[in-house]
Amino acid sequence: MAKMDNLLAIIWLLRSRQKITAEELADRLETSVRTVYRYIDTLCASGVPIVAEAGHAGGYSLPETFHGAPLFFDLEEQKSLSHAALFAKQAGYPFTQALERALGKINHQMTPEQLADLTRHTVGLTVISTADHSAAEAWLPTLEQAVADGCTLVIEYVKNKEETAVKRQVDPYGLVHWRDRWYLIAYCHLRSEMRNFRVDRICALAQTDVNFARPAGFSASDFFLESMLPSANKAEALMQVHIVGDADCIDLLSQHWWLAHYLVERTAKQARFILEQHTVEAYLPHMLIPYGRSIRVVAPDLLRQRLIKVTADLLHFYQADEAHP
Repeated sequence: MAKMDNLLAIIWLLRSRQKITAEELADRLETSVRTVYRYIDTLCASGVPIVAEAGHAGGYSLPETFHGAPLFFDLEEQKSLSHAALFAKQAGYPFTQALERALGKINHQMTPEQLADLTRHTVGLTVISTADHSAAEAWLPTLEQAVADGCTLVIEYVKNKEETAVKRQVDPYGLVHWRDRWYLIAYCHLRSEMRNFRVDRICALAQTDVNFARPAGFSASDFFLESMLPSANKAEALMQVHIVGDADCIDLLSQHWWLAHYLVERTAKQARFILEQHTVEAYLPHMLIPYGRSIRVVAPDLLRQRLIKVTADLLHFYQADEAHP
């Protein structure tokens, strides 16, 4: 008999009678008592609450609360599941309650000693998130089901800085959790193209009787990341950005999730990037202002002028605020 078969056989034998000795188990399994001891240790380590009683009337038994065969989770696996549940909860995972029920079933089968051992490994881990996922949590279960079923949805969606919700018919291809927010990756029938939708900006959602087929090999994460990054293949002019500064700040800029894709040259105290002109004008100044005097833009002059403009606007804003408290 294979080891796994023997382990399961021990479970069924223990469930079928009140108590059984190692010698009796060895006889039924046609193996040695020493091997039975090893099997018992393996089962206990995997979470099976086997009770061992010494003495003349002793033997092995299972508590009445044990109702099924275990999945043979060892301590490392139990610990990883508990830790993963903490991260999932802070990410706004829509099935946290089901996850906690599953963990509860595993813990219910453990002995007090095993629970204490698991607690030692989980009590010291804390996951903190400052994001409010309440606006997205209401829609996530329905969205996940629609992605799985290939069900077309009708959503009312508010774009950034727009107050009026627009009704859209979408084919949901996937969900992405990125930087503490949930995004729906879907084909938008209104725009006739793939789009990213922030789930917390969905005001209403309804399922339809229409089904769709997701393209084979489609990756929601790949599409999302590509859509977030400017394309070097666009006809728009590209500009080289040359920045010098403290080594730590150059490190942060070079490893930035977005800028790192456009890094073309790097030394200890300088970095060069190739970016679209629109990006240099509209977004890069706001990204660089927090670095203050720790960095200096060498080129292009367009970026230097935009930094002066953005900084001056900020100064005037607060000066006006001081004048009219």
